[in-house]
Amino acid sequence: MPQDMPPTGGYAQVQYKRNLPARGFKPVYYMIGMHMIMAYGFYKYFHGAREQRELAREKMWSRLHITPLLQAEEDRDQVRRHFADQARANELLGSDAKVYNSDRFVRPTFAYTPASVTQ
Repeated sequence: MPQDMPPTGGYAQVQYKRNLPARGFKPVYYMIGMHMIMAYGFYKYFHGAREQRELAREKMWSRLHITPLLQAEEDRDQVRRHFADQARANELLGSDAKVYNSDRFVRPTFAYTPASVTQ
């Protein structure tokens, strides 16, 4: 009995490898995209930090410039309270009694002095 021989030109190639098409982009494109997003984020962060620093500096300088006005307002309030206190003392005492050593206005100072503890 004659033996079967291969066809002329040979048999077709046997496909033993998996044929999975590549899905998505190459990894280098993902890395480039990730770095671009990170660079944009850092840019926005540093820009915002610089803006916050500038606003804080502006706030500090505005407070420094308004301090004399606030001090003058506090002085006016202290003088008003002083004269009201003098008027109240005149009402109660009936005469202009000298309680202090001078007529010059001195801002009152309040200091906490703890009670002496004896053991």
